[in-house]
Amino acid sequence: MLIAMEIELSGGRLRYQEVGSGPPVVFVHGLLVNGDLWRKVVPVVAGAGYRCLVPDWPLGAHSIAVPGADLTPPGVAALVAEFLDALDLTDVTLVANDTGGAITQLVMADHPERIGRVVLTPCDCFEAFFPSVFAPLPGFLRLPGATWLLVQALRLRALHRLPMTFGWVAKRPVPADVVDSYLRPSRGSKAIRRDLRRFVSAVHNRHTLAAASRLGSFTRPVLLAWAREEKLFPLSLARRLAAVLPDARLELIDDSYTFVPEDQPQALARLMVNFLGATS
Repeated sequence: MLIAMEIELSGGRLRYQEVGSGPPVVFVHGLLVNGDLWRKVVPVVAGAGYRCLVPDWPLGAHSIAVPGADLTPPGVAALVAEFLDALDLTDVTLVANDTGGAITQLVMADHPERIGRVVLTPCDCFEAFFPSVFAPLPGFLRLPGATWLLVQALRLRALHRLPMTFGWVAKRPVPADVVDSYLRPSRGSKAIRRDLRRFVSAVHNRHTLAAASRLGSFTRPVLLAWAREEKLFPLSLARRLAAVLPDARLELIDDSYTFVPEDQPQALARLMVNFLGATS
């Protein structure tokens, strides 16, 4: 059973869940979702003999505001590294999706010391931070009142299947209670909306391009578990990552979009467990 926990970091408190024992696996979700993204993957990985840690990173669906934290992409990457340091985790497997993949690439480039291996599912990389359909978002959220308008508009479930919301990240509708867990924090808290705005306003592909230029020095194993039908982050991006990383393997997952943990959790979990076993 997942145990809810909190930890005090330099930028504020972080809420996370933990289950299992063994080598540590830390999950990094993306924008406007939280640890619930991994709810179908974690039990399989923990059951295979791993300690799974599932933080709610301050990317807009977190429940504890962090007004003192640096929420630029490099700042969030430093927060991930600080989380690993604070818990004294070593030989860590980082597992990332969507925006969390961009953050993880920054960790790989700038804070690799505690990382033993990485699993990247479809995610921002190279020029695609954000991908084109979401590229106007940083400029939009810099406008006064725009963040409030965005989160209020997302109350309309009819919008959730549009490409600029959840329509191109999940192949099938995400359960309503899970979507509520993602969107409720920013609806109810001005401080969370400020955190969301601070992060999104700082997104720029100069961060992922700079990280990509340094990934050649990351020699630990990387699994690229990519969706064959991916719409936001085409397979060509995964192949570019595989070419840059010295020890990367690319595996394709059918019948899924970006949110592989949502669309195909069992397939992802199997690939992860096999990869972890082969690279331990």
